[in-house]
Amino acid sequence: MCGIVGVIGALENKNSLLQQACERIKQRGPDSQGVWLSQDETVGFAHVRLAIQDLSVHGHQPMFSDSDRFVIVFNGEIYNHLQLRNELGKDSWRGHSDTETLLACIESWGVDATLKKLVGMFAFALWDKQQETLTLARDRFGEKPLYFAKGENGGLFFASDLKAIMPMEGFSKKINRHAAALLLRHNYIPAPYTIFETTQKLLPAHYIVFTKQQLETGMDWPSATNYWSAYEHAKRTSDRVFTNDNSAVDAFEIELSRAVKGQMLADVPLGAFLSGGTDSSLIVAMMQKQSATPINTFSIGFEEPQYNEAEYAKAVAKHLGTYHTELYMNANDALNMVSELPQAYSEPFADSSQLPVLTMMKLTSQHVKVALSGDAGDELFGGYNRYKRAQKWWNYYEKLPYFLHKPLAKTARILADKTSDISHRAKLEQSVQLLQAENAVEFYQPFVSYWKHPEQLVLGAKEPVTAFSLSALRSLKESMMIVDTLSYLPDDILVKVDRAAMYYSLETRVPLLDHQLFEFVWDIHWKYKERDGQQKWLMKELLYRYVPKALLDRPKKGFSVPLGEWLRGPLREWANQLLDNRRLQQQGLLNSDIIQQTWQAHLNKKGDWSAHLWGILMLQAWIDAYAIEV
Repeated sequence: MCGIVGVIGALENKNSLLQQACERIKQRGPDSQGVWLSQDETVGFAHVRLAIQDLSVHGHQPMFSDSDRFVIVFNGEIYNHLQLRNELGKDSWRGHSDTETLLACIESWGVDATLKKLVGMFAFALWDKQQETLTLARDRFGEKPLYFAKGENGGLFFASDLKAIMPMEGFSKKINRHAAALLLRHNYIPAPYTIFETTQKLLPAHYIVFTKQQLETGMDWPSATNYWSAYEHAKRTSDRVFTNDNSAVDAFEIELSRAVKGQMLADVPLGAFLSGGTDSSLIVAMMQKQSATPINTFSIGFEEPQYNEAEYAKAVAKHLGTYHTELYMNANDALNMVSELPQAYSEPFADSSQLPVLTMMKLTSQHVKVALSGDAGDELFGGYNRYKRAQKWWNYYEKLPYFLHKPLAKTARILADKTSDISHRAKLEQSVQLLQAENAVEFYQPFVSYWKHPEQLVLGAKEPVTAFSLSALRSLKESMMIVDTLSYLPDDILVKVDRAAMYYSLETRVPLLDHQLFEFVWDIHWKYKERDGQQKWLMKELLYRYVPKALLDRPKKGFSVPLGEWLRGPLREWANQLLDNRRLQQQGLLNSDIIQQTWQAHLNKKGDWSAHLWGILMLQAWIDAYAIEV
């Protein structure tokens, strides 16, 4: 796990610029730094290293291929790199890093064929000295970040983290108002969009190849190539069944154990996050099964009982025999942590569980250098509570005659415009969107939207196309799951974890995102995912082999925080300053009238508007932290 930076173009003093960039993201890689410039100094790569495999100098980057044709900066882990070495049949190696393996594969098989063979999480930049091309690539699910931007005077910037390249001359910091609208809808900005107009995120499972001419002349850039598709695989679900339920659980255990074993590969101390829920408990159980010593586990608790699950995590840890560490968080901790958020998340990001996640990473990094998580179980097995709510409304939607949809939507729209009650208006606006939906994907969008009409909130904005433009799959549940896999998972869940972990120089791994495991789960019949109203049936049946039901069967809470109460209490003064009416009007970015109405409704306890307000607060805090001119 590391950080990568690059500049291609006519900027002077590249060496100094790249060294400064490394300093800005050294938390992603505090163990060493490296800079490389091409002979004519038009291409510059830099790397900060968090040493996980091959701690020797043989793992140092930027790294060169044996023939010296290719130069690479790489962030991530290739879990099957030892198998790839065997497949290559190469006689000798300089060291045992996966970066060296990756270069050898590219030299032998090319980029496209290599990417299709990789099992891992990664983002890399590759310069081909012979062809004078730059290749940027990202892993299948977007576990590792990769931003790239067109320079104002031509050329290109790329980095794992925006703050590495933001201060550089020629990098445009003009806010993308359309992306800001997406932020306020979802509390994250989905790829390929970013908060800046001329900057993009490379989409997961894609790579893009630039020629030197394209980079130098500013001509139209090429399209990215999709080397694997979760959506296409989900469309061809095979409905595989097993001879009996035990056979299904056995097959799943084999696949999951393989994925977990591969991700336990490290030359440094390793642990896992444990919330006490199904997903994290199952990952820890699989780890402990394959470990001769107690696994290190970590959890965060809350002083507010309705949000606290730490006691359950502690009970699971005791049963599995892990070495468990826990920390309790209160409102004062949140207040102290808020000022850190813009630095940890250098692009506006507003999932409020980032507060406990950042605290969790700080705790974990004091004990281990690598930690596995149970993320992605809800996307794989349809486990979110919102799926149940959406299915309930979908059942009504399907029974309602289609010819009534438009007139009922029109009536709801009129009522919404007339009401002065903000909560009532929000419910009516959601009804309008549900009634106007053309398919299951559109129907799902309001259930994962905060501001239902963010273009009314961000002045001059028009929402761009996102994953919600995809065609629906054969059922509402599968449609919801695949949209979340393509958007919410990479752009919220994985961003939240990667940025928080890297802020404390901690590598995180997600075994449930092994793509072979993903394909296995999507290929099996739905009855193994949900049965008799029980979500995650197969995961739970496997977990019950290791942990008693009594320790696990309870309502799902999620990793939420009492944000509504905190904004009315210890965070109120901080929020007041960022939501000041005069400030917002001077900026000219947001509709201050709507924001003030919502803020006052929240303070007066006319509903909990904390999630809506958090997106605005995180945007404003980011503007201040990076001195962005709006």
